[in-house]
Amino acid sequence: MKKKRKSSDPVSRREFIGRASAVAAGIVILPGHVISGFGHIPPSDKLNIAGIGIGGKGKVNLDNMVGQNIVALCDVDWDYAAPVFEAYPQAKKYKDFRKMLEKQKDIEAVVIATPDHTHYHPAVMAMEMGKHVYVQKPLTHSIWEARELTKLARKYKVATQMGTEGHSTDNVRKVTEIIQAGVIGEIREVHTWTNRPIWPQGLERPKEKFEVPETLAWDLFIGPASFRPYHPAYTPWSWRAWWDFGTGALGDMGCHVLDVPFYALKLGYPIAFHASSSPVNTESAPLASRVAYTYPERPSLPNLDLPEVKLTWHDGGLLPSRPEELPDGETMGSEGGGNLFIGTKGKLVCENYGGNYKILPLDYEYLDLLETIERVPDHPLGGGRHEMDWVRACKESAENRKEAASNFELAGPLTEMVLAGNLAIRLQDLKREIKWDGENMKITNIGESETLSLITSRTNYQGDNWTPYFHIKTKKVNALETANKWIKPAYGQF
Repeated sequence: MKKKRKSSDPVSRREFIGRASAVAAGIVILPGHVISGFGHIPPSDKLNIAGIGIGGKGKVNLDNMVGQNIVALCDVDWDYAAPVFEAYPQAKKYKDFRKMLEKQKDIEAVVIATPDHTHYHPAVMAMEMGKHVYVQKPLTHSIWEARELTKLARKYKVATQMGTEGHSTDNVRKVTEIIQAGVIGEIREVHTWTNRPIWPQGLERPKEKFEVPETLAWDLFIGPASFRPYHPAYTPWSWRAWWDFGTGALGDMGCHVLDVPFYALKLGYPIAFHASSSPVNTESAPLASRVAYTYPERPSLPNLDLPEVKLTWHDGGLLPSRPEELPDGETMGSEGGGNLFIGTKGKLVCENYGGNYKILPLDYEYLDLLETIERVPDHPLGGGRHEMDWVRACKESAENRKEAASNFELAGPLTEMVLAGNLAIRLQDLKREIKWDGENMKITNIGESETLSLITSRTNYQGDNWTPYFHIKTKKVNALETANKWIKPAYGQF
């Protein structure tokens, strides 16, 4: 028995020997150019990759795919994308992904890092053409889209990965091993949190008029959303706040923070959820919110029963109650967010993706656990572990492929969980816990004739005069029809 008080340790001697033995046994196959030591990558070993949405996170993803051919780049804003065009001068440039995919025949794989509302369409088109896809988080803008992409990946047998890079770290697996070994006992309560949003939210649609920049294809940015005039509040970064384009703080960070409880506790679909938040309107996500999910009992693991569990998400500065076992002055998780698992034998607190994990009380003793979950190794060429894991999967045949760590079989249901939380936030006026049929993507406790009151504006100005209270305008809509449109949106022409 030994005391475990440290955060995630470096690779132990046992782990190193185990990995070395795996290589010796032929489990890990290194490319010939690596073994030879020449450092040359034959052209046939390079993956031809196209980037769609490259000005922000897309650039990071492409840079992390070392040694590959970046053959095409697509972005609706050529000013924002200019540094990436300069970094890959040999790549052909496009504004419309449809023209790129139709015209350029050498593309084998696609990285999609556009705003949330335009993840689905290029991913579908690419998969239908047999191209592998790496899609940023959240995987999609709506629950139905996430389910559909999961089905299509299965159908076309392409390699997939969602951009939750932390899922390829060792910490996720280490914390999962601790939990699934029963170290802190059965878990019936989990709390997760983030410091997001770190951008403006709770906003109403701006009324100022601006000319569309010459370098921006505004109609392509709008994509399947309803048309609205250009405003710099929407792009290139603040689109996250707006319901038409993004999914708020929960959509931005949920797939990162919720990854560990979803993976470790095998959560699947919730059966119910409800939310409370600062005022939420028809245009943008709230400044702060709390979402409570209920998950049913799941099949037991060898060392752990999985009873019904309540998981609560907190954002906008909201936090769960601080564990009394955590020393005063010590950060719970990290400044950016974390997870708290409350078990029958103890508690575990960690950062996103399991980093800096601590078992509470800190003098809790448990056996040093054997490594039971395979790690994602660093790639021989370097680069990002998560991105290169996908590159590896792309190069393997569908019949013999080892799927990437956050492939759509995992990423699709995780994204559905996140987006169900936004559904709860937007349905607060119903004043009830929403009952959810996850298999069929249906709410089961809203009547066909019920109405939902939505806030359209909330201001402390009336005419030209400031007043010391808010003037709120609302509109009533059919609750079930509106909810169903949020679950499966009706797209405009695109």
